[in-house]
Amino acid sequence: MTLQKKLNAEAPKIPHLLARIAELFRPHRGALVLTVVLVLAAAALSVAPPLLTQRIFDQGLFPPTGRPDVPTLVQLVGLMVGAYVLSALLGVWQTYLTSTVGNEVMGALRVRLFTHLQSMELSFFTRTKTGVIQSRLQNDVGGVAGVLSNTVSGVVGNVVTVIAAFVAMVALNWQLTLIAVVLMPFLVVAQRRVGQVRARIATKTQESLSDMTAITQESLSVSGILLSKSFNRQPDEIGRYSKENRNLVRLQIRQAMSGQYFFALVTIFMSSIPAIVYLVAGWLLTGSVGAGAPAAITAGTIVAFTNVQARLLFPLIALMRVALDLQTSGALFARIFEYLDLKPAITDAPDAAPLPDGAPRLGEVAFDGVTFRYPDARGEERATLEDVSFAIEPGQYVAFVGPSGAGKTTVSYLIPRFYEATSGSVRFAGRDVRDIERESLVSHIGVVSQETYLFHASIAENLRYAKPDATLEELEAACRAANIHATIQSFPDGYDTVVGERGYRLSGGEKQRIAIARVLLKDPEVLILDEATSALDTVSERLVQRALDAAAHGRTTIAIAHRLSTVVGADVIYVVDGGRIAERGTHADLLAAGGTYAGLYAEQAAAPSPARQA
Repeated sequence: MTLQKKLNAEAPKIPHLLARIAELFRPHRGALVLTVVLVLAAAALSVAPPLLTQRIFDQGLFPPTGRPDVPTLVQLVGLMVGAYVLSALLGVWQTYLTSTVGNEVMGALRVRLFTHLQSMELSFFTRTKTGVIQSRLQNDVGGVAGVLSNTVSGVVGNVVTVIAAFVAMVALNWQLTLIAVVLMPFLVVAQRRVGQVRARIATKTQESLSDMTAITQESLSVSGILLSKSFNRQPDEIGRYSKENRNLVRLQIRQAMSGQYFFALVTIFMSSIPAIVYLVAGWLLTGSVGAGAPAAITAGTIVAFTNVQARLLFPLIALMRVALDLQTSGALFARIFEYLDLKPAITDAPDAAPLPDGAPRLGEVAFDGVTFRYPDARGEERATLEDVSFAIEPGQYVAFVGPSGAGKTTVSYLIPRFYEATSGSVRFAGRDVRDIERESLVSHIGVVSQETYLFHASIAENLRYAKPDATLEELEAACRAANIHATIQSFPDGYDTVVGERGYRLSGGEKQRIAIARVLLKDPEVLILDEATSALDTVSERLVQRALDAAAHGRTTIAIAHRLSTVVGADVIYVVDGGRIAERGTHADLLAAGGTYAGLYAEQAAAPSPARQA
């Protein structure tokens, strides 16, 4: 499809897009009305000096009497200076209002987009690069900042100035006005075409910025740096970044240069008009004198007309630039609204209700014929779980084991509705999770995953993420239960120790025990342990396992385990294989059955331990 056909196809969307942009300004109606009033006043004042110039020439400097009229000059010059002073003051006030409104609208848009992204389901983030999401928040919203700040004052002010200047020019001499505006329609058509090209380049530029942000986020994170250094791939990362940077620079140059020849043409045309006016005025004066009639045009009229026309140049160019900016920013707004229009796949049902405190059967979890299908890289759905059913009683310690990719972690994600079951029913405390408000559901569930995430903040701040109002005594109690308090106390800064990016200043076992303490502060009825010790060495695993045993006491615990030795004491072990529950029972029962579990246990028992491997 050609560019023109594509733009024509998108044309019906433009009014809707403009309506949505206008909606962003609705909370600031009062400030906008005041801004318009100030702009109108400033625009009216801007054409007063040229009209005063005519009077200064014709009535003050060269009156019919032949001698300058000083009192009239003083009065007219005083009015001119007063107009300049008042116009400047109005400009300062107008700038404050437009800057305030523009930045507040941009800030609200950024928060609105961030809030909406927080509501998106987990699968959205697993299929979208973090850098691309960051680019929408930073580059796209930041890219429309100037338009949001300057559009109202720029459009209204320049339109009024152009109209006022045009009226003044007609009042001074209509023949000269025709000469000044004869090519305007051609300039408007040319401006529209330039805007279309700039909009296309702007879209490609933002896409390149998104790729740059994604590369930066992937390569300069702690994990990315460790990976590139481990494989000596820094030159490749630099090359990847440099290649995208060259593409971005090329697009930015094209965007900066698009329309420059057009504006050069406008400037040449508008700047040449005074010279043409002088020539035509001379012809008019010559014709009048030759006919013996009074002069149809005076020197004051010529000076005033060229002065007004000169004032028409910059507002007209500014108006065309605003029109181009609006076309360009339309592409950015479209990208922002594209994310705002995304519908979360998992939302509360209209009749969803919270779980009351002390509700009966809290801690009970059940799956009833649950099937879950997840789209693969080609967009085709594949079954991760198929017709899974089980029931967990409050206070039970239950483990899910099986080969990698069998669907164990998916089970844990369906309980707090990180994912939504394709069919069947997931029940919590006797109710379908779809009938429970998600915020209430999640408040009763704690998750400790293999990949512990800690913020670049102090240990205390990371712990209080679970309970912002927790006292130091509560932090210490949770950390004692998680077997990490003594370690924290050994740090020079204690609980004020900054853990670094993703907690890399701490060992794996220390991070995991802090994560357990964080969950203990939440004090959930159901604790989900998603392979919480699989990445640890033997010593750290033993310390963490003791912390997990303490955390599991008195609450329903669901352990997703790779190392079977960590779940031999579970009340029930479910063996997941190929997305189905293949076996269930205690450790002793499953060994006696000689099935999949027994085979996995034998393989792990025969394999060298991490300590012997080291």
